[in-house]
Amino acid sequence: MQRLIRHSERFWYMTPVEETDRPILGAVVGETYTLMIDAGNSEAHARFFIEELERQGVSSPSFLALTHWHWDHIFGLSALPNVLSISSEATKREMENLLPYTWDDDALTERVQAGIEIEFCAAAIRKEYGADRSIRITLPTLTFNESVTIELGGVRAVLKHVGGDHAADAVVVYIPEEKILFLGDALYANLYASSWRMTATETLRLLDAIDEFDANDYVWSHGEVVHRAAYEKDRDALRKIAEITINFPGNKECITTEYERLVNRKTDEEEQELITFFANGSEGSR
Repeated sequence: MQRLIRHSERFWYMTPVEETDRPILGAVVGETYTLMIDAGNSEAHARFFIEELERQGVSSPSFLALTHWHWDHIFGLSALPNVLSISSEATKREMENLLPYTWDDDALTERVQAGIEIEFCAAAIRKEYGADRSIRITLPTLTFNESVTIELGGVRAVLKHVGGDHAADAVVVYIPEEKILFLGDALYANLYASSWRMTATETLRLLDAIDEFDANDYVWSHGEVVHRAAYEKDRDALRKIAEITINFPGNKECITTEYERLVNRKTDEEEQELITFFANGSEGSR
């Protein structure tokens, strides 16, 4: 069940839904304006979030930031005609590619077979929308290239294009006054490859970029809000596996053995999945 949570004085978020791939939606609440982070995977998702904010006395968003172009973060935008939406220029370009598409079962199946769409997303779209696929792609109003800062009144939101394997257009949102970093999906694997994968060099670059932010709390869009110690544990695992992968490209067994030697224990299920992603993403692997 989705819940709206007040995490801090200036930041609220709604919990994700795994079954229909609803990500976390965030709200940065200033004295003058409210910024919504991501538009949700449907108009119903977006409207539910705003209704729950209003129930708590939070003013409706004046601005909305998109973290990247994937369907579950943008399809709700058509329900928000009075909100000024902002994305990277790269996100807008990717969204423009979606404009000609239709979303009925036959169209989804055809794009999955052609390798344009993935079955994971197609199945989630069917579950979220049911038989009614009246999906309208609404493009963002304003775009930026590297970064932009939005003054909300007593609190700021810094949108920074960081890229990554999951989506080259990925943007993170940093709230300096709250020391919160909204990661979006930036650190997740590339799901649109022939096998889900992460690349070592890109992951290391991205981790270094994220380390530049002075954050105490981190928001994983399809996970939870975690404190710094929990994020650093995940970060360090990613960094170790990526560094090992450079020495043993595509060799899952060697990566696993070396990682277990470094941490002095057997890998857990999450680490095994990450090792598989990095092995898949190594140069020359298929």
